[in-house]
Amino acid sequence: MSDSEHEIEAPKVVEEEKSDNIHDATKIVLKKSLANNGVVKGLNEVVKALDRKEALLAVLASDCEDAKYKKLVTSLCKSNNIPLLEVENRKDLGEWLSQCKYDKEGVARKVRGCSSAAIRDFGEDTEALNFVHNYIKENSQ
Repeated sequence: MSDSEHEIEAPKVVEEEKSDNIHDATKIVLKKSLANNGVVKGLNEVVKALDRKEALLAVLASDCEDAKYKKLVTSLCKSNNIPLLEVENRKDLGEWLSQCKYDKEGVARKVRGCSSAAIRDFGEDTEALNFVHNYIKENSQ
């Protein structure tokens, strides 16, 4: 037997998803936070987290149906100095927060929309989290 037959394969390292825009970075940060039970969703829970200053970041859907809802979340973020990110579609936010069912191919079906979410714990430090922090710093000035 030669040495090539007994070579041991190196363990495959799962690469972290790369994020080059705020849309993808927000998705990754929400997924990591959701895995650590660091995300609250829904008006009641989000408002509680913002009011108690427990939230580190808030995410709001631009296509939210109720203007009062958007105004409340925006004003609470501003008054408590909590960064606010806006996403275009509430269906996207719902999918990122696992408010859907997946078919056999892994495609999301029956997605429930979500108008807002608040992150209380980011979980592990990732490139996407650093990207989001930099994006917030650049756009807050």
